[in-house]
Amino acid sequence: MSEARTRLLGTASELFYAEGLHSVGVDRIISAAPVTRATFYRHFPSKDDLVVAYLTRADEAIRAQVDAVRTAGPTPDDIVRDVARTITDAIRSDGFRGCAFLNAAAEYPDPDHPVHRAVRTHRDWFLATVAELFADAEEIDPEPAARHFVMLRDGAMAAGCLTDPEPVCDTFLRGVEGLLSYRTHRNG
Repeated sequence: MSEARTRLLGTASELFYAEGLHSVGVDRIISAAPVTRATFYRHFPSKDDLVVAYLTRADEAIRAQVDAVRTAGPTPDDIVRDVARTITDAIRSDGFRGCAFLNAAAEYPDPDHPVHRAVRTHRDWFLATVAELFADAEEIDPEPAARHFVMLRDGAMAAGCLTDPEPVCDTFLRGVEGLLSYRTHRNG
């Protein structure tokens, strides 16, 4: 990746996340990067291409984070807990503005739009990955548990930027513990 493309993507990522996808124009990105208009369009034929690259970059970072947790986690239950903690760490971070993917879906609701498809690709991967994590944690029905986890995550990501993140994070983590303990209650 060229230095100019890296700078464009980094600048755009910061602006898109902080201010929204539609509210940040190409001229602003070009000025903040700083690059020429020709350089911008050489790397990104359209703003939509840049938005997809921004979401792809965010997706890759989350995949790497989950892979690192999977590698380091001592037990399947702890891996689920640690993935949940990466989410609460994000919610507690400075400048948190919710989920980049949910924000993008709200701005690009057309399911056929490339930005919306990038959101779906990430969410489909995340749901499948969480289902794998729950499948590894024995005696849990992985599909419903994964859907429940993702819904809890979505709510935490939305609420975490609207109010004090601490009770939001605590509630999310309690919900995850409930999912992990459900097998005991179901089978006990």
